Amino acid sequence: MPPKYHIHTAAAAPRVRPVGKLGIVDWREDCSSCHNCVKRACIYGFYRDEYDTLREASGYLDYIYQCKGCLNCVQSCTKGILTRVINPEYRRIGDEYYTADILLSTWFQAETGRIPVSGAGYGGPFSGPGFDAMWTDMSEIVRPTRDGIHGREYISTSVDIGRKLAHLSFTDGRLAQSPPPLLECPLPILFDVVPQRWRRPAIVAAVAKAAAEIGSYSVIHAGEIPAGISIDQHHVVPWLDSAEQAQGGVAAAAMAMISDSDDVAAVQAAIKRENPEQIVAIRVPATPRSAARIVELVRGGAEVLHLVFDAHGREQAPGAENPSPPAPLPQRGEGSFPLPPAPLPQSEEASQPQPRHARDVIREVHRALVRDGTRDLATLVVSGGIAQPEHVTKAILCGADLVAIDIPLAVALECRLCGQCDRDETCPVDMDDLDPAYAVRRIVNLLGAWHQQLIEMMGAMGVREVRRLRGETGRSMFFEDLERDTFGRLFGKPQQPQGVA
Repeated sequence: MPPKYHIHTAAAAPRVRPVGKLGIVDWREDCSSCHNCVKRACIYGFYRDEYDTLREASGYLDYIYQCKGCLNCVQSCTKGILTRVINPEYRRIGDEYYTADILLSTWFQAETGRIPVSGAGYGGPFSGPGFDAMWTDMSEIVRPTRDGIHGREYISTSVDIGRKLAHLSFTDGRLAQSPPPLLECPLPILFDVVPQRWRRPAIVAAVAKAAAEIGSYSVIHAGEIPAGISIDQHHVVPWLDSAEQAQGGVAAAAMAMISDSDDVAAVQAAIKRENPEQIVAIRVPATPRSAARIVELVRGGAEVLHLVFDAHGREQAPGAENPSPPAPLPQRGEGSFPLPPAPLPQSEEASQPQPRHARDVIREVHRALVRDGTRDLATLVVSGGIAQPEHVTKAILCGADLVAIDIPLAVALECRLCGQCDRDETCPVDMDDLDPAYAVRRIVNLLGAWHQQLIEMMGAMGVREVRRLRGETGRSMFFEDLERDTFGRLFGKPQQPQGVA
């Protein structure tokens, strides 16, 4: 058995003061100046550690926005002058998807490389849109040997990238045909191309070096590979605009990426002529027609399909007022599995479809390939909306082989998603002045924490290999299904059988 895969982490303190969520307001005019001030007895030591800094900055100790919310000082103050508040700056960072809580959690993981545990339990909602309406089955967590990090159990997070044979045939005891090239990635996470707002040579280089350190791969535009980055040594996946770019040093890459187009098969064939061992990934935008397009590409010999959603994990739905219906899946010859009829809209309001979340689109693509009998031939990569480690597990449960992340890498480098760079304002964390070694360490720490959480979730579900997690929806629960089964007969509307007008 190979040794356990492990990501080595080391502390990487933040360069700037992080934004805290909770603070303590001190109504100093009512202070009795007692000698046993509860602020000195803070069990986390924030008052003692930050007193000098805040005193020099503001003249007196006013706000402690790294408060853990234990309320010990609030309850113990004899005059009752301490009050817990929400940091107003905390309300200005992030957005509706990458919330401030996600940012704070990501910063902690990038700093320490550890799983964030508050000790106070989970106080948020138990259901919501997208991945939040999907729960994982943790029934195996009661077994002591299921402790994936500290226990005796070996849990593999390795995945294969590339095309596989539909079947094996032998001649005189030997394989009749050579298998296609495959890449083995020790973690089901790739680094997608750095978004434009953070695309600086230093950041792109740090992402590539971090990917190489953990054994993963990073996608970089072929014309934007920074100086000092080796395509083969740093596991770079060049994103090619044309087959001509596949010549020269790019041919040394283990995998290349191209965008979907009408002549994508010809472009893939031209790249394979330069290096038959190079795996070609096709980047496909997520739309209502994605399932039909991916089935078509897999039948045409595609090796890796990269399904791309927007930053919030939604498909592209152009022309929402007059949308085109999803394309029918290509029909196979005799012996194919029959396709089920399309479901009827649940209400008249559903006649104007909204962009679907990645959770539903991935399941549709996976099921389409299963019905077509071609699911095991190609690798499905998903990117967009992967904001937390639990999203990795849930995306794979829905049918992806692995995921690609981008925005969490920028958040690991202390980005606050405040939008000031979009408004041509000064960046509060000065992303242009990053030390490369510091950036690599923060990204590696983040992936170390994500890897531990992936192992914990797999162990709790009783799955020892991430390859077997793909499409295993029996290990998950969906809020819509539970709500329908539990309350549908009481509050739901009568449903007509499918196919009945």
